[in-house]
Amino acid sequence: MSYTAQRTRGTEADTHVFTFHGTGGSETQFHGFAEEMFPDAHVTSPRGDVSEGGALRYFRRMAEGLYDMDDLALRRDAMAAFVRKEAAGSTRVIGLGYSNGANIAAAVALNDADIFTDLVLLHPLIPWAPAPQPALRGKRILITAGERDPICPKPQTQVLADYLKAQGADVTLHWHAGGHEIAQSEVAAIGAFLS
Repeated sequence: MSYTAQRTRGTEADTHVFTFHGTGGSETQFHGFAEEMFPDAHVTSPRGDVSEGGALRYFRRMAEGLYDMDDLALRRDAMAAFVRKEAAGSTRVIGLGYSNGANIAAAVALNDADIFTDLVLLHPLIPWAPAPQPALRGKRILITAGERDPICPKPQTQVLADYLKAQGADVTLHWHAGGHEIAQSEVAAIGAFLS
């Protein structure tokens, strides 16, 4: 599977950062942010290849919070293959995604836990019960969320964090007081987590 993507080739091949945009975003949404965070790393930002009324996404959904699970499985596997190919030779592979981008990154990791070494999931929504994934043990995962997020409700975010902890992942959960927007405190939390 090939994606339209923005790429920055860094001088430090050991680290490869992947960014995944939210619904309606593009490959540029977090690319510059990742370049600033890791000025020497490779950065790859694939563009979602599903259009929802003109808004780019990584997989189809039937409605808000109701995913087309067959399509998700197909596109999860395609993204996993893409990341593996792009990150060949890197020992630290970081996935950073927001909303729909967080969901595709999480779906990849829940199925194939050895792809990412670090995950930053901004406002994820995983509305299904994932199977046990013991290979997540020791993986570093940051989840950031808004306490009043109408798209990614707080109880479901907490369920995801609890699930990941139960698998043995090293989970950091950061809340801000707002909704689905990215707050400045999240940016600080990402910096602290990835430094």
